[in-house]
Amino acid sequence: MTRTVKHARGVAAGALCAAAAATLLGCVEAVIVGGAATTAYVAADRRAAEVVAGDERISLTASSEIGNRLSDRAHVNVTSYNSNVLLTGEVPDAKTKAEAERIALGVKQVKGVVNELQVAGASSLASRGNDTYLTGKVKAAMVSENKVAANVVKVVTEAGVVYLLGIVTRREADDATKIARSVGGVQKVVRVFEYLAKPPR
Repeated sequence: MTRTVKHARGVAAGALCAAAAATLLGCVEAVIVGGAATTAYVAADRRAAEVVAGDERISLTASSEIGNRLSDRAHVNVTSYNSNVLLTGEVPDAKTKAEAERIALGVKQVKGVVNELQVAGASSLASRGNDTYLTGKVKAAMVSENKVAANVVKVVTEAGVVYLLGIVTRREADDATKIARSVGGVQKVVRVFEYLAKPPR
């Protein structure tokens, strides 16, 4: 789930490997692909119910703590997926960017953080509205293509950049990326996936 908190930009796409549970052999990556994008629908969430609840708690807790400690200095969005956190938004300087990451890493059960905060002025309401629009377009494209199951891929858009999260096979990752890149208005696509050791049954 994504929560918006006031924070600023910080440039960085950190690749992070996280130990995945049981049938997963996961390496969480932040890979810039370039193209157009939005959010995806997939058939069934591959996270256990308690993990989904944990991700909600992580997002809320990290957003609250970042908001309280950084106040109006930044615009930060927190997205937790399978206990890995993606930070997007804008911060005033590298120090604030690093601080936001430290706060997120300090939240209970967080396995790792991909810090995509950009050092820049806070985005406008118009820009955020456009991001919401792009996310909808990407979701619609994924449903139309019907190559990736609903709820398997989560889409987050910030400043025209589409981030794709989920527990997927390599083929699903490639299909989702291709679809996202085909959507007009998407500046680039960043993959923040955790990969299955073998295809699901």
